[in-house]
Amino acid sequence: MPLRPRVVEDVTRADPTVAKRLGELGVATVHEAAGRTGLMHGIGAVTPGLAMGGTAVTCLNYAGDNLMVHAALALCEPGDVLVVGVLSPSSHGMFGELLATSARARGVRGVVLDAGVRDVAALRAMGFPAWAKTIGAAGTEKALPGWVNVPVSCGGTVVFPGDVVVGDDDGVVVVGREDAAEVLERAEARVAREEGTRARLQAGELGLDIYGLRERLPQGNVGGVG
Repeated sequence: MPLRPRVVEDVTRADPTVAKRLGELGVATVHEAAGRTGLMHGIGAVTPGLAMGGTAVTCLNYAGDNLMVHAALALCEPGDVLVVGVLSPSSHGMFGELLATSARARGVRGVVLDAGVRDVAALRAMGFPAWAKTIGAAGTEKALPGWVNVPVSCGGTVVFPGDVVVGDDDGVVVVGREDAAEVLERAEARVAREEGTRARLQAGELGLDIYGLRERLPQGNVGGVG
């Protein structure tokens, strides 16, 4: 990380159509299709029932100061997801209803924070997709220059500008920009396979038999079959 604050305006983004489709397929499916990589930890849905898939615009902030969140929003384009990192642990409410209003006006699909979010009732009422480490009412300063569109850590996962960010009630997963198309192909294939599996389960077959798991058990005839 460069010592001097820096704002990078030019970002090479993943294909927005690919990002949107990954968002439709959901976090669990995408995480599996990506080789079980990219999942954020400790980041939960603040606005349950909402989902999104978009391209990352990142910012790195000092704890308790959200100046660079404002700067990052100025560079967001329709289809982007704002990813907010901090230099040290913070429970401050670094994003709230007013910033969500600005983000929505710019076509931002959602926000993910490795810090706190506030105005939760308002965010839920307006249906703005948000994921965060915590909910915190404490306000922030807007005084310390930081970084925009540099790699940031969020939920223990590194996010590069332009990566695909997918969020739903299961959490948030990140897919590298260069891997997004391949992961989408794998995710679509996984969904197709699961359709067949679902039909067999509905017909009464057991996962033990569909997945060939009996041989892994200490006694293969669990359930009186096999």
